[in-house]
Amino acid sequence: MRKILNILLGLTVSALMVAAPHYIDEVVWVVGDEAILRSDIEMARMQAEQEGVKWEGDPDCRIPEQLAVQKLFLNQAALDSIEVTESEIMQGVDQQINAWIQMVGSKEKLEEYRKQSVAEMRSDLHDEFKNRELIQRMRRKLVENVKVTPADVREYFRDLPLDSVPMVPTTVEVQIITMQPRIPIEEINRVKDRLRDFTDRVQTGRTSFATLARLYSEDPGSGAQGGELGYTGRGMLDPNFAAVAFNLSDPKKISKIVESEYGFHIIQLIDKRGDKINCRHILLKPRVSQSDIDSTLVHMKVLTEDLNNKKFTFDEAATMLSDDKDTKSNRGLMSNNSESGRTSRFEMKDLPTEVARAVEKLDVDSVSEPFTMINARGKTVCAVVKLKSRTPAHKANMQEDFQVLSNVVLNRRKEETIRNWVKEKIKSTYVKMDDRYKNCDFEYEGWVK
Repeated sequence: MRKILNILLGLTVSALMVAAPHYIDEVVWVVGDEAILRSDIEMARMQAEQEGVKWEGDPDCRIPEQLAVQKLFLNQAALDSIEVTESEIMQGVDQQINAWIQMVGSKEKLEEYRKQSVAEMRSDLHDEFKNRELIQRMRRKLVENVKVTPADVREYFRDLPLDSVPMVPTTVEVQIITMQPRIPIEEINRVKDRLRDFTDRVQTGRTSFATLARLYSEDPGSGAQGGELGYTGRGMLDPNFAAVAFNLSDPKKISKIVESEYGFHIIQLIDKRGDKINCRHILLKPRVSQSDIDSTLVHMKVLTEDLNNKKFTFDEAATMLSDDKDTKSNRGLMSNNSESGRTSRFEMKDLPTEVARAVEKLDVDSVSEPFTMINARGKTVCAVVKLKSRTPAHKANMQEDFQVLSNVVLNRRKEETIRNWVKEKIKSTYVKMDDRYKNCDFEYEGWVK
């Protein structure tokens, strides 16, 4: 059920890489004010087949029903004024398109494969991504107050048959040291000169800030929206960026150049509303040369030799030398911020690809060779990692895996809460369906009014 819903919540990479077939369309269901088209059902069926989903019941009935459940969430999200900003939508869409480009090798190959321009792909994906985010946020809101106690966990697993106890996959704890290659002052000046030129072009009326942002900004989330970030609180922005943005008062003026952890920006005020600001920005990132990357890798090679020779510990090196602000204060230990909470344990699939590739070859307490990666802020960094621990896959037990078992119980409670909400929502929602579906064996009762 969870896998089926995840597929229907959003278009998967593999499914969208194939151009959708065309159907003679018709409205087959109406849920509230939302229509479900025959093409929606056929597209969902194609995606499910590609994912190898096995339906419980007749797919001709279960697919439109699950689409109808999505409409219930969307309807409630509108009633509860849940929103997704344009910046968030475009950032998600760009991440999806970038994933496709990586799969096929280039933007040109992707456009040739899909017989669409990237702009057309963005347009097609816009509403899909927005609806997926609204549904996920609505689901989270419905279960935000669901809790479980240790007594609930013990009671649930006390009489659980051994063959029903969940398996805990292999997990690892990883420490990391990163170093950013030195960027020559000439490159920094090149970026600043370009931003000064943009400022001059806007202030002399030769072009608009939004146009320049669309053409040149290297922020994938806001660039396509003319650099607009949407109403944002101070705490959601880089501190250096926020300090300048919140001091702007004249929408006709452009800020000074601001350096953040992402690169260099210029900012234009749009509006202030209470403790939130809406502004445009243009982000440019200095280029890192291959020679500077190679030089940093050589430096890190010496570091790994010193670590292996026990000249100092990985903990000490991470604390003193690492550029990674997220981990250096914790002796380089990486943190996994999952839905169930913050932990130092990762499944291999949850690690950044380059880190997972390095860790896979390591024994516990050994240090990797230096490698390059793109960090969470979009910067090229050089890194080494140490495998702190590896816990093999095993049957969960209360002593070692209480948090895992607690999550199992919590997720069951959340699913039960959502199921009960859907049952009640069906009763109060207008539903009309084509006669062909009225004899279906649905998962939920009450669809046929």
